[in-house]
Amino acid sequence: MTTSILIADDDKEIVDLVKLYLQNEGYTIYQAYDGAEVWRLVQEKQPTLVILDIMMPEMNGLEVCRLMRDNGILTPILMLSAKAEDNDKIMGLLTGADDYMVKPFNPLELSVRVKAILRRMQQMSQAEPVSQDKVIIGPIVVDRGLHVVTVGGKELHLTTSEFDILFLLASEPGRVFSSEYIFEKIWQEKALGASKTVMVHISNLRDKLREAMGGENVIKTIWGVGYKIEI
Repeated sequence: MTTSILIADDDKEIVDLVKLYLQNEGYTIYQAYDGAEVWRLVQEKQPTLVILDIMMPEMNGLEVCRLMRDNGILTPILMLSAKAEDNDKIMGLLTGADDYMVKPFNPLELSVRVKAILRRMQQMSQAEPVSQDKVIIGPIVVDRGLHVVTVGGKELHLTTSEFDILFLLASEPGRVFSSEYIFEKIWQEKALGASKTVMVHISNLRDKLREAMGGENVIKTIWGVGYKIEI
């Protein structure tokens, strides 16, 4: 299957430069110069990966990223920005981006980042849901239909909240989920001061998984951003 990449930036020189490097890697390239065009191409072309500038006309990159995630489009996003502040990076990641680069950047480094994201996608495909109600990642099996978690074939007893958080994290290994997103997804209400609630549940879940997996810590904390599961 052909790997296609959508490059979105209102600076045509940047688009052309990135396109040149990535086409040499054998990728099919689509181009967009404003947020509305990005949204149209994401739906029509369904690219494998999107390289998305934050500052664009029509809709900015954060708005496009949020729109994609709100509509269940999980295509990996590499965010570009001229802003180097940590807050901008965190905002991009919290919105749903998978990686972040500051302009100006080395096209070779961008190419390496693209390959890394695509490699993670391949690894994730090994942990895709067997069905909508079952997720397998390494020795961990989360069966939502039976409401059972097993680790290496042995049942692991979790609370309902711990179970739901684990299913969410395991459904997309490597993706960083913010506390706010986890809370709103699991508890179905606005995340006002919810970080401590999520932290406590994550801590309990992490301890149970660590014990079941012989000391291995599979739930990672990305400070200031959120949580992810990796094996």
